Amino acid sequence: MQVFKKLKDGLKNALSGSQGSTGSSALNQIANFFSRRRLDKESLETLEELLFQADFGLETSEQVMEAIKTAYKKDRLLSGNAAAQMGAIVLKNLLHGAEGHFTPSSSNGTEVLCLIGINGSGKTTTAAKLAFHYQQQGYSCLLGACDTFRAAANEQIALWAERLELELVSSQQGADPSAVAFDAHDAACSRKRNLAILDTAGRLHTQSHLVAELQKMMRVLKKRDAAAPQHIWLVVDGSLGSNSIDQAKLFHDALGLTGLVVTKLDGTSRGGALVGIYRSLKIPIYFVGIGEGAEDLQPFSVDDYVEAIFEQTKIKDSS
Repeated sequence: MQVFKKLKDGLKNALSGSQGSTGSSALNQIANFFSRRRLDKESLETLEELLFQADFGLETSEQVMEAIKTAYKKDRLLSGNAAAQMGAIVLKNLLHGAEGHFTPSSSNGTEVLCLIGINGSGKTTTAAKLAFHYQQQGYSCLLGACDTFRAAANEQIALWAERLELELVSSQQGADPSAVAFDAHDAACSRKRNLAILDTAGRLHTQSHLVAELQKMMRVLKKRDAAAPQHIWLVVDGSLGSNSIDQAKLFHDALGLTGLVVTKLDGTSRGGALVGIYRSLKIPIYFVGIGEGAEDLQPFSVDDYVEAIFEQTKIKDSS
């Protein structure tokens, strides 16, 4: 429960804006909206605008509003709290199945987890935080510094590895990323580690070149183990809003994503895109980033996400 409390608290901090200001975040305004005792036609129009501003998208916004407007037509004295409950139920149902649950195998050899994403998404720090998370649970992990194109990427991940006492396999800047991935996988297998987490390249000369490089890495990993990589997770910057949906589709079509990590939710007003990504691709969301610390990468909880937005302490299932 402590983990989920931290996630909910972190998301609530996000609702108040990146600098703690009030009223600056669409998500914050949505939460505040439902504190009204009574609704009217004008306030419902305001809510619809806020849902769009938070990047919940057309379909999600319409479904939330349909539930609330239907109830309002039946009861013109509908309270904000009752409306919030209805919106929360809709959102929770839309995210049914969105929670990803993964624990490394302790008996079937080394599993490989490749982290994919553009530069600036928080991919490198996420790799280190994931390794730390699973080591805290008693699993042995090894990091692979395969983002050899970005300046200072090796130094960044090396600092995290030293700070968190993580094993790291790396090479010099400009080295072949696929070769580093192979070496990291090989080292993890020979040392009998449960999990090899690979930080991959986030930018080349063109997007097509990046995808081609990542596809090459997948082929090279399969030479070491035909089942590898067992997991391909996309790391998405939560502040990108609806743009992250197109990004996710591109990588999914090219690589076959198996999971998502949404970062920087502590400083964004556009966290609604998380719903759009899941609705579009039905890819489970494993973790969300709610801060800079090693323990601020938290397992994604649908309940905590929805409750934070709608300021509910408990959401009842529609059933």
